[in-house]
Amino acid sequence: MELIKKIKEAETEAYQVIEKAKADVVAMADRGRQERQQRLEQAESARQRAIDAAVQKARKEAEGQIQALRSQAEQQRNQLRGQVQHKVPAAVAKVVEYLKKG
Repeated sequence: MELIKKIKEAETEAYQVIEKAKADVVAMADRGRQERQQRLEQAESARQRAIDAAVQKARKEAEGQIQALRSQAEQQRNQLRGQVQHKVPAAVAKVVEYLKKG
């Protein structure tokens, strides 16, 4: 009788150990999923920060290029004005002469 009681106790203990092991495995798997999710969120956040930084850098570079092109265009306009300005009186005189004849 005592042996049967001990066998049943051993079976009960073995069952409890198995159930605890199952619960531990489930808890470990859950922690693993949570850690993977956290790493994924961190990676996504880092990716977004890198994209934002690249966009900001590109925007600043583009603004600098725009300013340089505007400055260059202004210089070219001034240069063309300087080249043409001394020709304007002669052209006006020719137009006036043509109109007087016609």
